[in-house]
Amino acid sequence: MKNKIALIGLGYVGLPLAVEFGKKYETIGFDINETRVQELNQGVDNTLEVEPEELKQATMLTYTTKPDEISSCNIYIVTVPTPIDKHKRPDLTPLIKSSETIGKLLAKDDIVIYESTVYPGATEEVCVPILEQQSGLVFNEDFYCGYSPERINPGDKEHRVTTIKKVTSGSTPEIADKVDELYKSIITAGTHKASSIKVAEAAKVIENTQRDINIALINELALIFSKLNIDTEEVLKAAGSKWNFLPFRPGLVGGHCIGVDPYYLTHKAIEVGYHPEIILAGRRLNDSMGSYVAEQVTKLMNSKRIHVVDANVLIMGFTFKENCPDLRNTRVVDLIAELQDANCNVEVYDPWIDKSEAKHEYDIVPIDEPAIGKYDVIILAVAHDEFKDMGITALKKLTKANHVIYDIKYILPKEDVDGRL
Repeated sequence: MKNKIALIGLGYVGLPLAVEFGKKYETIGFDINETRVQELNQGVDNTLEVEPEELKQATMLTYTTKPDEISSCNIYIVTVPTPIDKHKRPDLTPLIKSSETIGKLLAKDDIVIYESTVYPGATEEVCVPILEQQSGLVFNEDFYCGYSPERINPGDKEHRVTTIKKVTSGSTPEIADKVDELYKSIITAGTHKASSIKVAEAAKVIENTQRDINIALINELALIFSKLNIDTEEVLKAAGSKWNFLPFRPGLVGGHCIGVDPYYLTHKAIEVGYHPEIILAGRRLNDSMGSYVAEQVTKLMNSKRIHVVDANVLIMGFTFKENCPDLRNTRVVDLIAELQDANCNVEVYDPWIDKSEAKHEYDIVPIDEPAIGKYDVIILAVAHDEFKDMGITALKKLTKANHVIYDIKYILPKEDVDGRL
């Protein structure tokens, strides 16, 4: 039987994958967001992950919002988001809804491959029972599952979906081989076939947990060096002269993976009777960095006799990382909230973002352009190229004569700013 692929979820992860499959196989991209599908049908990707020319190259790819239009597929690949709720617990709602949709469409010998971040065991413990219930079919007899964790890096034009090695797995040895061969057909970097779905799930969730802890260490070092009146970047450059020192930098840690994945692992660990210490401590520290920066900024304001209440503060950058429009789990919101609690007048400027999305997701309305000579404080929160290109002279045109410039991302030389991490 020929592969006919349905790609469920056409966001930062799903669309690049759908495009690559759509160059080789009949592929249908499914998303519940009608506006998103309409834009893709017009050749527009507002995530900026796929260029219009690349979309055209996927000649076997179509898009739909209608579940019945993917019922003829025999391979379903799920790339929906797996966020956390306000209590930092896994929110599997998108995964559950997707599994319910697919379950109603499943036919004998179909394969369902999950790519979304989950805790080890979630595919077989949460998704499979839903698929069985909705389809009336028996797992590993009538239908099969695989897990191949996404490794997309939004905004990264060098490390693309095809050039990042892919972990694959399947619910039986034969299915593991089929899933592996499927991905090998599009991934030029090759694959790593894991021994089980649970191993592949665990591999995904620790990739970003490790990175989260590494950044937490650097953030804590930044707090210590601030107390010691030592410039953190200078220390890191000196330490980085040793070949095995990892080149991490301090900052606000958000995004769809690093700020979320550790909570999936710790949730499962607590469920089975182990209370993680290092992972949760790192998460708490990283989650506190927005309030720390706000505290440092207000101290600098006081030292310069700038009245905190009603001060005009410009935050430059709102995305969770540089040079992309991705607002998922941005921790710049923590900094904004702290400054608003201090009764500052906060404005946010980010040339990369969709302003309507910022309003919908965070109830924040970014400005179109910063005003000349208006601001008591400028905080460089995201290292967009546009901000790097401005330089200190252009930035100072936006400030009052007495002002504070705080640089979270080391965009400017230390002598040009009043404070930085």
